Amino acid sequence: MISAVLNSADSVLRGRLGARHLARLAALVVLFGMFYGAVMGTFSATSWERSLQIVYAAVKVPLLLLATFLISLPSFFVLNTLVGLRRDFADAVAALISTQAALTIILASLAPMTALWYLSDSNYNRAILFNGVMFAVATFVAQWILRSHYQPLVARNPRHRWMLRLWAVLYSFVGIQMGWVLRPFVGSPEAATSFFREGAFSNAYVFVFQLIWGKLTR
Repeated sequence: MISAVLNSADSVLRGRLGARHLARLAALVVLFGMFYGAVMGTFSATSWERSLQIVYAAVKVPLLLLATFLISLPSFFVLNTLVGLRRDFADAVAALISTQAALTIILASLAPMTALWYLSDSNYNRAILFNGVMFAVATFVAQWILRSHYQPLVARNPRHRWMLRLWAVLYSFVGIQMGWVLRPFVGSPEAATSFFREGAFSNAYVFVFQLIWGKLTR
């Protein structure tokens, strides 16, 4: 079982899993996302109650990635249809889900670094920042993989290059809000363990705007 998972992960990183393997790619997103999430949730997990954060984070990382992907996909489909690329949409989806799987595999490979950080630094805010850096690194590397998957599409029609950029904007926009809704991923030592934080279903962009506006009008 473990050997099969690792072989599939290797095939993803080498670009050998495509449209015929969507179910396997989605399963890899869940498995590797849960692994990184579980490590992510170990911060300050010093009691049985606080160890629930490990379970919560393990569930929420793949949920974040898959929900962001699924919410972004209908708009991306419409945009591809409007610019005349609907015929290639199945190949585009295969490239995108392959990249999602690659991103979670890269995240899982960074999990030991996260664990080491937790062992060497007990500051909550720095733990959040470090995990943000790990997601940024995984996303940056995954973008190179996505570009390689998209090369045949771009060669077929240069408009795919613009669609790729639009996907990055769309996915980031949705992902920020989903991350806000699903927080906390890293449990605060000063707060009770919970799946959702109070005010979870507020708007991340409104909160940031109010925060900036408050700073400017002081």
